[in-house]
Amino acid sequence: MTYHPKSDFMRVMMERGFLADCTDYQGLDEALIAGVVPTYIGYDATAKSLHVGHLLNIMMLRWLQKTGHKPITLMGGGTTKVGDPSFRADERPLLTPAQIDDNIDGMKQVFAKYLTYGDGATDAIMLNNAEWLDQLNYLDFLRDIGRHFSVNRMLSFESVKSRLDREQSLSFLEFNYMILQAYDFLELNRRYGCLLQMGGSDQWGNIVNGIDLTRRVLDHEIYGLTSPLLTTSDGKKMGKSQGGAMWLNADMLSPYEFWQFWRNTTDADVGRFLKLYTELPIEECDRLGALEGSEINDAKIVLANEVTALCHGAEAAATAEATAREVFEKGGVGDDLPTIALTSDEVRDGISIVQLIVRSGLAKTGKEAKRLIAENGAKIDDQPLTDAGLMIDASALSNPIKLSAGKKRHALVKLG
Repeated sequence: MTYHPKSDFMRVMMERGFLADCTDYQGLDEALIAGVVPTYIGYDATAKSLHVGHLLNIMMLRWLQKTGHKPITLMGGGTTKVGDPSFRADERPLLTPAQIDDNIDGMKQVFAKYLTYGDGATDAIMLNNAEWLDQLNYLDFLRDIGRHFSVNRMLSFESVKSRLDREQSLSFLEFNYMILQAYDFLELNRRYGCLLQMGGSDQWGNIVNGIDLTRRVLDHEIYGLTSPLLTTSDGKKMGKSQGGAMWLNADMLSPYEFWQFWRNTTDADVGRFLKLYTELPIEECDRLGALEGSEINDAKIVLANEVTALCHGAEAAATAEATAREVFEKGGVGDDLPTIALTSDEVRDGISIVQLIVRSGLAKTGKEAKRLIAENGAKIDDQPLTDAGLMIDASALSNPIKLSAGKKRHALVKLG
């Protein structure tokens, strides 16, 4: 559909590639022009940090605030106890309340870097749905809320259908999740005047449920907007790498490794990612994305610097770039590389190079490390590593050793 938005927020969403679908383009656009629109995105507390896969909708909230509206970051202290079954093949492991609270504390650190929290009209607020979900009386909830849901309709949603079509079990606990998420939207509208829920396109069914429920119970008009589910140009899910999730908390992934992830973006994705993950003007994103040959590497450095500066600060971005230049251009050893510190006891009888490659995270298993060496993909101090039986002792560690897997992944090993 071609819609020409009048509000700044909708214009940014469409121009920069954030928009997949909207329940009512015109209605939402008019609400955005009429006044401040409180808007929420929910985050279940399944880990201690958010990861790069969450960054797209965090940027949506940031643009929402920059264009004069109010972001609500909703922590799923209640819904995490159930687990979102959307497009999953199996049930999520259930977490204890203490684990959930611990995860929420870790996730909170990220939002403060992207949003301004406070008491002003467009200041962000952070809420926890345990505030209302923990207090629910089951029978009252069934009678007042459950009666508005058609099981036939719930079974027709793609997220549920795909699981049932594969004959994979869907527990009653998980089936309740979409009712709880719909109820969140109702409560946020009732308590905070929330008019819009945003999320990835896999959340479409859950969002529509909340809009229908709020219309039936409160007779209020509210809206939903989804972003595309991002894959890289080679078809991989955005935010996943060989080493696992790309975390946004510095204590779970160093700013250098985060920077390196963006620096290694595929050529074809650079322009698109600049629009989504930085605040550079669109013309500049297009110019940088169109560069070819070795020049595209300059655009990747701009991307890595801009994204890292938003997440970890300008100083961390500058340090990461300097480390990268030292490592790749001068063949030196950067101070900021992932580092393993070994004790004297660990190296008294020597430690195998295979073990070191695994411990440094450059390979997941000993078998993978041996294959890396056999295929000439491993280096030690920038020299080819050919002997999988090599033992490293204390004397070899009088200076730090640099291990490399391919051209782009490095780690330091030193005596602690």
